[in-house]
Amino acid sequence: MPLCQQEDLVVSRFTLLYPPFHKKLIQMVAADIGAISHETIVDLVPLELKDPWDLAEVYSVLFDWAREQTFETEAIDYLLYITTGTHVQQICLFLLNEAHYLPGQLRQTEPPPGSGPNDQPSASYGIIDLDLSKYDRLASRFEKESLESQDFLKSGIATKNAAFNHLIE
Repeated sequence: MPLCQQEDLVVSRFTLLYPPFHKKLIQMVAADIGAISHETIVDLVPLELKDPWDLAEVYSVLFDWAREQTFETEAIDYLLYITTGTHVQQICLFLLNEAHYLPGQLRQTEPPPGSGPNDQPSASYGIIDLDLSKYDRLASRFEKESLESQDFLKSGIATKNAAFNHLIE
């Protein structure tokens, strides 16, 4: 796991969610993590998914798992690693994090630019920050665009009719 190979990041516990039919593979991954990061405790959590590309099923299974957990957000800094899994699984993890069912900072890793498939580079990691208050310029741009669209739909005619304005919005 490239996340456990970062010199400036110590991962004390890594929870791996996996489909039961990949048990041998996940045990190899856990052993690799132990070999490169001796301080990391690896928890293996099997999750039954019939179709890892089915949004409703994946969200439901991850949501149920998240609801069963007790997170100690005052004492533990959680990281939610979303580099692996299907795109649907990554989206569901993102949505559960955004809705505060899964706490922590979203993390992703990527190989350095120009590395080939046979290279053994140390991956870099990035933080996906969901704090939209930091994106005031972006939010104001969307608001301006929304107002321009509403003005276009009203053909530039200002109206105080609440029902009409609500319909246009």
